[in-house]
Amino acid sequence: MWNSPLPIDQWVSQAVDSFTYRYATAFDSITAFVQHIVGGLQSGLQWIPEWAFIIATSVFFVAAGGWRRMASWSLALFSIIGLGLVWNLGYWTDLIQTLSLVLAAEILVLLMGLPLGILSAKSRPVESVLRPVLDVMQTMPAFVYLVPAVIFFGLGLVPGVIATTIFALPPLIRLTALGIRQVPEELVEAAQSFGATWWQLLVKVQLPTAMPSIMAGVNQSIMLGLSMVVISAMIGAGGLGNVVLQGITQLDVGKGFVGGLCVVVLAILLDRMTQSINQWNKERHS
Repeated sequence: MWNSPLPIDQWVSQAVDSFTYRYATAFDSITAFVQHIVGGLQSGLQWIPEWAFIIATSVFFVAAGGWRRMASWSLALFSIIGLGLVWNLGYWTDLIQTLSLVLAAEILVLLMGLPLGILSAKSRPVESVLRPVLDVMQTMPAFVYLVPAVIFFGLGLVPGVIATTIFALPPLIRLTALGIRQVPEELVEAAQSFGATWWQLLVKVQLPTAMPSIMAGVNQSIMLGLSMVVISAMIGAGGLGNVVLQGITQLDVGKGFVGGLCVVVLAILLDRMTQSINQWNKERHS
């Protein structure tokens, strides 16, 4: 009896098959919604000429960081050189596709992560339920997320976005909840004494005060999303991850290096952008 293994794999397979069959319409709706988001982002980004995109990115760093700061000009120069290199190498379309995937996943992360983070900060029972779930999500190997994404949504860009969203969700939930809990009690009491409703307290006091922590969660979720680019390419997500994957499967070191270099350029730019926005927000409220 003890030598016979439990048929856990069969139980899981049967449950997934039943779940997929029962909620097929819901999965089709989610697929259409994600395709609409990704398609809109790709169309909008591809509409912008390459040279205009590069100039706009460099201007953003100068404007957000302050035109007198050397760091802002350094980031602007890096964006010109880095994005210009991607354009020169012929991977601009792949970069736009990867950027669209990451931004679409981040939109979904924000739609789910902010409400869950607020609920976790406001309710101890919700926090008790979410904590072990988030622990499992953060310790689960990234490849595991591809399995349910493929089962429920097939192959292509949509399951890549879904897998990236799930993988990148926990940091935003945790840091949103942490930021709201760390709001000074004096501010909360002062707002309540002036008759603020719970919505006014949340929107005008707690969320603005917790914004640095929330932006840190946004930054981490974007970086985690980019780390899923290569893995998502294994299920047909495309983009720069597909370039790296081709380099691995074809044993083409040069192609893999160039694809990875383009991912690094995009990761650095997105990281510095979120940090610049966070710094600008701090200075505006100081």
